[in-house]
Amino acid sequence: MSIQLDHIIVPAKDKQASAEFLARVLGLEAGARTGPFVPVRTGNGVTLDFMDSDDFRRHHCAFLVPDEEFDGILTRIKESGARYYADPGGGGTGKINTRDGGRGVYFDDPSGHAMEVLTVPYGG
Repeated sequence: MSIQLDHIIVPAKDKQASAEFLARVLGLEAGARTGPFVPVRTGNGVTLDFMDSDDFRRHHCAFLVPDEEFDGILTRIKESGARYYADPGGGGTGKINTRDGGRGVYFDDPSGHAMEVLTVPYGG
């Protein structure tokens, strides 16, 4: 068996709100609470397990999405009122990027984590 990522724990100010926010933006579902976690499962089976925490540093998670889903995701980001931007440092507020011939955007989740969606992996 090859090594695969199964899950990652994402600390959050409010695990339920953060999980539901990300799931809604990506067009996924937040799963049922499992112990201290609220999971969001991606298409390749990896879960982001949101867990309440008062002390954490900002994380970054990037999601490779099909080009045909990008516009819907961007619309849901805008509808959420979340800040979105083109550059990893926070520049290009209200814009997307077109790196490597694809489209990408960063956005802040309710806990302040920098989430990203991109249609082409870095390096093309």
